Amino acid sequence: MSKEQVITAIDLGSEKCTTLIARVAESGHLQVLGFSVVPSRGMKRSMIIDLEQALNTVTQGLDAAERMAGFEVKSAVVAISGVHIKYKNSRGVVAVAAANQEIVSSDVDRVIEAARAISMPADREILHVIPKDFKVDSQEGVKDPIGMTGVRLEAEAHIVTGLSTAMRNLEKCISDMGIKVDAFVFAGLAAAEIALTETEKELGVVLVDIGAGTTSIVAYVEGALEFSAVLPIGAKHITQDIALGCRIPMDDAEKLKLYLTDNGLDDLRPIPGESKVDFTKRRKKLDVIDPEKVGISHNDYLSKKTLVGGIMEPRVREIFKLVIQELDKADLLNGNRVPAGLVLTGGGALTAGVTEVAKKVSNLPVRLAIPEELEGLTEDIKRPNFAVGVGLLEYALRQGKAVPVVENFDWQKLLPSAFGQKVSGVVQKFFKSLLP
Repeated sequence: MSKEQVITAIDLGSEKCTTLIARVAESGHLQVLGFSVVPSRGMKRSMIIDLEQALNTVTQGLDAAERMAGFEVKSAVVAISGVHIKYKNSRGVVAVAAANQEIVSSDVDRVIEAARAISMPADREILHVIPKDFKVDSQEGVKDPIGMTGVRLEAEAHIVTGLSTAMRNLEKCISDMGIKVDAFVFAGLAAAEIALTETEKELGVVLVDIGAGTTSIVAYVEGALEFSAVLPIGAKHITQDIALGCRIPMDDAEKLKLYLTDNGLDDLRPIPGESKVDFTKRRKKLDVIDPEKVGISHNDYLSKKTLVGGIMEPRVREIFKLVIQELDKADLLNGNRVPAGLVLTGGGALTAGVTEVAKKVSNLPVRLAIPEELEGLTEDIKRPNFAVGVGLLEYALRQGKAVPVVENFDWQKLLPSAFGQKVSGVVQKFFKSLLP
């Protein structure tokens, strides 16, 4: 077991904390051994507002995932998001060092370091430096310059930055559990790892990850990361609108939203030979929601059409209008730079009617992305709301962040707490009986 390589991913969001533990199989693919989803506490818009509650959330999630996997973990790759995430495209230039003017990996490292040297406020730090493309002398659009000959090497890089305090608070929350943070990864970039195809990236595509409190956006143009942003709006705002519109508690509004996700508007068509009156009656009957079936306290029957079209759609439309505004500011909608359209992920992407509204607002192709290429507990996590967690695993695998399984297990920790205490008590009693 000590030779096994494992990766742990933690996605601490506004409404839930997702933890995934996977091992690297002999095939090189990831096999999920344990996962958990627990409600988040101490979080608002993807940022920590109560450290102790956030710590309890992560502890609960990690314990559950460890019990399922059957071993402890000592390090993790962690997602980070929030409106503090910003980007900047920067350029670096160096002279090729070798006498024969052949470009080697050290030249590439130096030019990326040169591109990294940007002026930043003291309260911000760099999360990612991702090379977009290189220029060797006058030749542009070079993807891999190693082995080429030239005098001058240039690189354009996409730099993602975050607020230092947000990162340090998240690091403290994880490290207080004895877990080392192997890397912070921007949530949108993590989701793009599994949601976007190479063809889409080459054509030009936008990933929209709709979380509970925030919406992350990343855009690729000609295979390179061009744009990153986070909007302070998400699926929780849809829930709030339902709560206000129906005058019900937030918990009931969430149940209603999830019910509509699974039982949205039916694409009804008249049955051959059916009269117009019978069709109208059938349509009205299918439109009615019985509050008892949903499990909510509401005196009257509800209408799917009113809820989806009258309450939820305006908020969804607002989310995508803001997405389009951001893309327009970055000049990504002019010149057909993202013809592959929008790819949706995140729990909010499952909301009834989202894909249709996104198509109307953006006038672009839209599809829903689901994590596919994964072994293990695949049926449980083949959902858009696991895109960031699964993307973290894929990102960590590509970056060589897999670590050996820890040999010294705390088996009591992996047992349910009451049972673990009972076993501990029996063991203590046994050893006491051996004493004189």
